[in-house]
Amino acid sequence: MGRRRATGRPTIADVAARAGVGAITVSRALRQPDKVSPALRKSIEEAVRELGYVPDLNARALASRRTDVVAVLVPSLTQNIFSDVLRGIYDGVEDSGLRIEITNTRYNNALEEAQLTTILRHQPAAVIVSGTEQTAVSRAMLERAGCPVVQIMDLTDDPIQKIIGFSHERAGREMTQHLIDAGYRRIGFLAGWMNLRSRQRFDGYRCALEEAGLYDPDLIGEVGNDEAVKTDDHLFSTAMMGHELMLAMLERRPDVDAIFCNNDVLALGALFACNARGVPVPDRVGIAGFNDFDYMEAAFPAMSSVRIHRWRCGYEAMMAVRDQLNGGEIGEPIVDLGFEIMKRASTDRRGELPAVRDRTILQTLS
Repeated sequence: MGRRRATGRPTIADVAARAGVGAITVSRALRQPDKVSPALRKSIEEAVRELGYVPDLNARALASRRTDVVAVLVPSLTQNIFSDVLRGIYDGVEDSGLRIEITNTRYNNALEEAQLTTILRHQPAAVIVSGTEQTAVSRAMLERAGCPVVQIMDLTDDPIQKIIGFSHERAGREMTQHLIDAGYRRIGFLAGWMNLRSRQRFDGYRCALEEAGLYDPDLIGEVGNDEAVKTDDHLFSTAMMGHELMLAMLERRPDVDAIFCNNDVLALGALFACNARGVPVPDRVGIAGFNDFDYMEAAFPAMSSVRIHRWRCGYEAMMAVRDQLNGGEIGEPIVDLGFEIMKRASTDRRGELPAVRDRTILQTLS
């Protein structure tokens, strides 16, 4: 049996001796299990379990000049949007021998820049980063990172290497067009905090209304701006924020007949406000959100929303990383996952949608 380290920990040579193979084969089986036969992989896995072998990642990193870490930078760990993205990333990393390290940039571009400086010093195997708002310094660092870099949850014509996501502007435009087609004419926009993605959705909203000759800047409700994220005053969207914004809109513009909310939680708050004021939805006011979490369909009335493919975005980003690390090409640099306009009762003023759960409930209660 191979000589053990002074620590007493089993070495890769010990595993190789137990499995009756060479150390290089063991290393290959641990790093790229799909590169060895199932029988050989099983023999090596049994030796690993019997010996209690744990790979020395520091030694591996020194030998390869790269770690097995995929650095993932997201702007929030508390919002469901990114928990779904992270679930996709973790599902994609299974059986790869790679590890995920998550960094929360807190929607702060300067903080992201500082975090990237630290991350890249450790030479990660790859970087997955949310959005396209990187500073010039951050972008330059990522361009010189010497590893796969995948941007997610957005689209741009000029990705650092590869981007997987969807167009927020087009999604905002198509949801607004749905409201116009549904017969609404005084359509407001509730934004909460206006970051880049929010502004892109707003741009789509404005373009659709301008084309229809219906745009009214007085029908905009927002809280905060990009500077707010640098202080303790920054607030993420909440149902209470949506409730207050909707009440303010009804007070200022009682003629408003539809609201497109920047996200689902604001839309839920707007629905609560309408219910509290006795404003019928969708007959008096239509409400639509963005993201399409499951509670939108469970609400009463069921709420229209833009469905985005969060899990798939994370999963495909991780699979793209794995493919490149295994010697594959970068492939198509811009991957548009698209979105879906989920039309439900909250915007069905004309009763044009097929019979749905909400009408069944109403008949039951009447």
